[in-house]
Amino acid sequence: MTYKIVTLAGDGIGPEIMEASLAVLEKVATEIGFDYEIIPCDFGGVAIDKYGVPLPDETLKAAKEADAILHGSIGDPKFDNESVRPEQGLLAIRKELGLFANIRPLKVYDALKASSPIKNVEGVDFVVVRELTGGIYFGEHRLDANEAHDSCTYTRQEIERVARVAFELARMRRKKVTSIDKQNVLATSKLWRSVVTEIGKEFPDVELAHQLVDSAAMLLITNPKQFDVILTENLFGDILTDEAAAIAGTLGVMASSSAGESSALYEPIHGSAPDIAGMGVANPIGMIMSVAMMLESSFGKKEAALKIERAVEQTLADGIWTKDLGGEATTAEIRDAIIARL
Repeated sequence: MTYKIVTLAGDGIGPEIMEASLAVLEKVATEIGFDYEIIPCDFGGVAIDKYGVPLPDETLKAAKEADAILHGSIGDPKFDNESVRPEQGLLAIRKELGLFANIRPLKVYDALKASSPIKNVEGVDFVVVRELTGGIYFGEHRLDANEAHDSCTYTRQEIERVARVAFELARMRRKKVTSIDKQNVLATSKLWRSVVTEIGKEFPDVELAHQLVDSAAMLLITNPKQFDVILTENLFGDILTDEAAAIAGTLGVMASSSAGESSALYEPIHGSAPDIAGMGVANPIGMIMSVAMMLESSFGKKEAALKIERAVEQTLADGIWTKDLGGEATTAEIRDAIIARL
């Protein structure tokens, strides 16, 4: 069987890190006999330049028909003051494909422990499950000269489905879910806590703890080792995952997936980094590890994913680092080093 993989290189450093990750995929695929077809599509700022919209109909159609989607990065400062922005494409594709669960694993590489702002990161290994298609980002937004309004809405069904993802994931790990909310203030959080508690009863083998978002932000810094699976709504998840990524020493090594009932999109968590775009110095590891997540989660190729992870770990242990880590390696040198260690 030949699998269809749609690639959305996007903006800024996206094309550079996408090229590096596809080279790694090609090497692994040759070794394990994985047959695939790459379908590149325009997305984000480059699509606005060509078609006037960040998510063209042709791109959406291809994404809906794909077995998996790889996304590089999105965003271009030239659109900052425009009504049509690249980021709107990402929100749209999540909604259109029903990608309701964003999964971001965080495990500190041994070679990067000294790069972390946290003193003791030994044993830090957790996953954030963020609800992705509800909440304030998809609510009503009004703005005039004297008043602004943003609405946040969650339904029971939206909370139930993402909670089940978190509990199922915890069953495969250390069997603990920490649900994040602000139930002492927000009505949506009151419903969130109530529904998550109900779903937790379906998983008696998994420990459930609740944490207010402000104290959770503190605990991510003071005691991150206590977390196994963190479950959170959209806005809180957006903030906490970037905070958590800093623990790893750089955003450049962090991968993620956005999954729905029948589709999944894989991407690094960093932005488009327009200040270094085209210079060949971007860190491709987050994108490469997103390919590893895709191989395991969408295609069941766990050993291939582990091969990539081990090659990445060895590359970092050998001191081959990009500038964001304090090294001098180029994007191409990181790519080649990982391929050599496969």
